[in-house]
Amino acid sequence: MRERGPDVPEPTGSSPLLAADADAVAAGYFDSYSVVGLLAVVGVLFVAVAFGAGKLLRPVVPTQEKFLTYECGVDPVGEGWAHTQVRYYVYSFLYVIFAVDSIFLFPWATVFAASGYGWATLVEMFIFLGFLAIGLLYAWKKGVLTWT
Repeated sequence: MRERGPDVPEPTGSSPLLAADADAVAAGYFDSYSVVGLLAVVGVLFVAVAFGAGKLLRPVVPTQEKFLTYECGVDPVGEGWAHTQVRYYVYSFLYVIFAVDSIFLFPWATVFAASGYGWATLVEMFIFLGFLAIGLLYAWKKGVLTWT
């Protein structure tokens, strides 16, 4: 058992000193949240004032040309419906999946090298990679990965 210094009081069951310490810790804890809350309120007010000032100060002169669709300086011709190729989104989604996978692999390799975590982290990572492989196999079987 460690010895206490002369300035450290002995703990008792219901000491008023311990209750006062707990109140001081709780007050400090909630003070930090009040600062975050105050900053959030100031941020919301700042955005609201900026939008309000913009609405009050901008000129409003509606004309027929202002209600036309504008795209890259070219006047719109034809109907507004255009077919979008979904495969671009699929490839970008697959890229994001494998980028997240690589982000998980680097910390895993660090933990795997530490003592005491070897087999557990190895099994967990192979389960994770298995789920990704099943998703990639599903995409391949559905023909999503063929570029035509």
